[in-house]
Amino acid sequence: MSEMITADLVDLDLSADTKEAAARALAERMVAKGRVTDLDGFLADVAAREAQMPTGLDGGIGIPHCRSAHVTEPTLAFGRSADGVDFGAPDGPADLIFLIAAPAGADDAHLTILSSLARQLMNAEFTTALRSAQDAETATALIRGDARTDTASSADTGGSADTASSAADVGTQGDAGAEGTPENTAASPGAASAGAAAGSTAETETAETAATATSTAEETSTAEETATAATSAESEASASPASPASPSAARPFRIVAVTSCPTGIAHTYMAAESLENAGRDAGVEVVVETQGSAGFTRLDPAVIAAADGVIFAHDVPVRDKDRFAGKPTVDVGVKAGINRPGALISEVQEKAERGEATGGTAPTPVERSGDTAEGYGTKLRKWLMSGVSYMVPFVAAGGLLIALGFAIGGYQINKAPSVMDHFVWTQTDSWAALLFQIGGVAFGFLIPVLAGYIAYGMADRPGLVPGFVGGAIALTINAGFLGALAAGLIAGGVVMAIQKARIPAALRGIMPVVVIPLISSAIVGFLMFVVIGKPIASAQKAMTDWLNGLTGSNAILLGALLGLMMCFDLGGPVNKVAYTFATAGIAVASPSDSAMKIMAAVMAAGMVPPLAMALATTVRGKLFNRTERENGKAAWVLGASFITEGAIPFAAADPLRVIPSSMVGGAITGGLSMAFGATLRAPHGGIFVVPLIGNPFLYLIAIAAGVCVTTALVVVLKSTRRQAPGGSADDAGGATAEKRQPIAA
Repeated sequence: MSEMITADLVDLDLSADTKEAAARALAERMVAKGRVTDLDGFLADVAAREAQMPTGLDGGIGIPHCRSAHVTEPTLAFGRSADGVDFGAPDGPADLIFLIAAPAGADDAHLTILSSLARQLMNAEFTTALRSAQDAETATALIRGDARTDTASSADTGGSADTASSAADVGTQGDAGAEGTPENTAASPGAASAGAAAGSTAETETAETAATATSTAEETSTAEETATAATSAESEASASPASPASPSAARPFRIVAVTSCPTGIAHTYMAAESLENAGRDAGVEVVVETQGSAGFTRLDPAVIAAADGVIFAHDVPVRDKDRFAGKPTVDVGVKAGINRPGALISEVQEKAERGEATGGTAPTPVERSGDTAEGYGTKLRKWLMSGVSYMVPFVAAGGLLIALGFAIGGYQINKAPSVMDHFVWTQTDSWAALLFQIGGVAFGFLIPVLAGYIAYGMADRPGLVPGFVGGAIALTINAGFLGALAAGLIAGGVVMAIQKARIPAALRGIMPVVVIPLISSAIVGFLMFVVIGKPIASAQKAMTDWLNGLTGSNAILLGALLGLMMCFDLGGPVNKVAYTFATAGIAVASPSDSAMKIMAAVMAAGMVPPLAMALATTVRGKLFNRTERENGKAAWVLGASFITEGAIPFAAADPLRVIPSSMVGGAITGGLSMAFGATLRAPHGGIFVVPLIGNPFLYLIAIAAGVCVTTALVVVLKSTRRQAPGGSADDAGGATAEKRQPIAA
């Protein structure tokens, strides 16, 4: 493999004033080296990763990074800015900027190399040396570790083991550990160096260096001890509980931690390094499991059992989280692990002193991101979206099966007897009844699944049982989707309250499987049956009656509003609210005419943005770059299939023009669909369910009108941008950008 970074990939006088310009300047160097095949496509992937969470870190560091299909091999470019570039760090602009590019299918060893650099960014000596480097060759040598080879050998005379490990970590180009565990890499600098050496002489030197570094690490009590060492120490302590040499009261506080980020390349390992360093400063043993892109090695169960507390610093779900049940837990975003590790350690110590322990896991949902500073409004949105995201597949499967049943057997198929009692293999009506009845069963899960996974979003697995029980009760008492929302929120809140209670150590093991499900289900059931169930059922009926009574201008305004919501965030929370509202109306065996009109309006509006973007890239391709034109081809199919997310790449690149244009077109389509009286029994399918649409010709006219309006607005707005003086706005996404980048061809 060629070197990950060379002098040609270093710019010590980076003049960019925005993070986009900085990424482009460094990416151009990757293109020149043949490491990136499509500049605009790669930058789009970088921007998408940046949109998930800012990549600026305290200390003047920016680490834009992504995994991309446009990258041929793992590559690192480095830029140093005199004025600094804002990457969203709390302490201000970054002057050290690392652009990390990983192939979409990068192997474990490659990603381990990238993670090694990420950990080194926590080393003040490393960043200081980069700031004072006089030329690109010196900076390159520092990053690769070439310039610190002598430092590694200084461990023989009592030099810093940490510094030796740093040089080896950054410079490694060989086998850095397929498991991707930075603890092993950091604790074995000799092994890491071996990947860059060859022959038996190198192997001998590596063994000597490893032995020396290990000895030094033991003498200085470094916090980078491996999980194996921790396990051994615990085993000895367990074997001799009465030994005066190691009384349990004298041992340091022990913490196990898990770090992870969406890409799994940089923040994951930076958070681990930061927590380990803070633990060493505080006299606390911290052992970290990094769940990065290179895979992860699970902490030894004995290490977890011996731990006094747990820290989760993550932006994606922690895998096998139940291993840490019953311990004081702090659950935050990965950037909190980087920026305030000392505070997290203090917080988990305080929880341990108060006896607080989680029955399973702290608040965690599937789409969770950010730290505990989030407001209740943000948390509520995430909890509800957790339930909706699990409900939608049931809607699609059940609704399409019901629609197919109607298409094959006619609208009277809902009166067919059970296929268990009457099924004839050669009769079409029997097959239609089978599809309809399977779809009806799938629809029956909608309310329990919505309630269950709202509770899951709040309290993780312990919330599932009371959530499903509450949802099933809502279905039984005809409380509908309003009942599901209430049941899910109540179930999650009850479980969270139980988890905060002080529980004797002897009971912690049975909390997740016995105590929490029992108590929470009883409380939720009582509230749903006796207290709030009947009022909610009445409210649900009143809302249904109101919808059934909508006619004329009121119906048209409702269609326009739903169209605006469907196109506001192109598949995001607002879009899902409108979609859930529509599917709620048809989630019955015999939906009302108004409910089917609402469903038709929602699906029609949701098809507009991707179809409009596809048409715009066809009629005025020069307004879009090569990547956008390729995305436009796919958008035809996505839009026709009612996948609104097909317009997201265009909105991400130019939100101020694409999103308002889409909302106008969506509102027109929604209003026209309601005005034309189009109806739809299927919750999904796009043009493929046209036979199930009432007034299909007028329905397609409504979609075409919205698509044409959105296309016209986008073309006009983008054309106005292209005519701006200097053409700077066009450089971000137009054809001029391609002309200015001949090297990418």
